[in-house]
Amino acid sequence: MKSYLAKPQEIERKWYVVDVEGLTLGRAASQIASILRGKNKPIFTPNVDTGDYVIVVNSDKIVLTGKKLDQKMLRHHSLYPGGLKEIPYRAAIATKSDFVFYEAVRRMLPSGVLGRKMLKKLKVYKGAEHDNAAQNPEVLELRY
Repeated sequence: MKSYLAKPQEIERKWYVVDVEGLTLGRAASQIASILRGKNKPIFTPNVDTGDYVIVVNSDKIVLTGKKLDQKMLRHHSLYPGGLKEIPYRAAIATKSDFVFYEAVRRMLPSGVLGRKMLKKLKVYKGAEHDNAAQNPEVLELRY
């Protein structure tokens, strides 16, 4: 029996809206990364983008367990000597929580052209409102 390989023109994509209020950052990000890849579908093919669109709301109410809010640092480098910038996650979530969630999901997707294509299907919003009502997204409850 031959294996089924999905073709890009045959894929039907859905829109989901996920409320991450009170959810743990890593657990929510890993499940959303799986949906963006398409691993929840029976037609999953590793070299084809088979995933769905995901809208994340209330990213400013995400939770980190333990002492991670104060001890874990969000790091980036300016590519100059001594250019490492560090900011604690408590301050990062207070100022740019949508970026924090976006980065958590980005680091769980494949690097390269296919991963960047998958990441374009992720929309993250700080509050409860989003701009994608015209796509009629389904509400998706993440499992724990």
